[in-house]
Amino acid sequence: MLVWWTATDPESRRFSAIERSSDVAHLTDHFTALRSHGQGYLEVRLPGDEYPLLTLGFQEDQAVIHQFSAAEKSSLLVGDGTASADSFVQVPIMDDLAVISGDCVLAVDRAWTLVRKFIQTGAPAELGEWREL
Repeated sequence: MLVWWTATDPESRRFSAIERSSDVAHLTDHFTALRSHGQGYLEVRLPGDEYPLLTLGFQEDQAVIHQFSAAEKSSLLVGDGTASADSFVQVPIMDDLAVISGDCVLAVDRAWTLVRKFIQTGAPAELGEWREL
């Protein structure tokens, strides 16, 4: 199955806006390389569709997933308890660090599993509860 994606470059550690098309195995290798550096950001969409688009930003073991369902409509996936609801964490979004409420933080392994599920199903609603921004 093909997937379209952009991501942090593991060597420069800067976001590369060049969209790539590859199989999931190549994207997984890229994600693994980012994990070895402790942080990264990626955007994923399915071939032929501009939306929905999922983004995954992570730092160490904490991650955040955004869904863009239209040009001006975005949501955050509700977290899994990895961070306390009253805390804040910083995760990369492109080349900046964003401060996100702890109630929208997931364990990075869980977040990656959900991104892969989205690639398989194309259905972000199946990933969990979304909080519209």
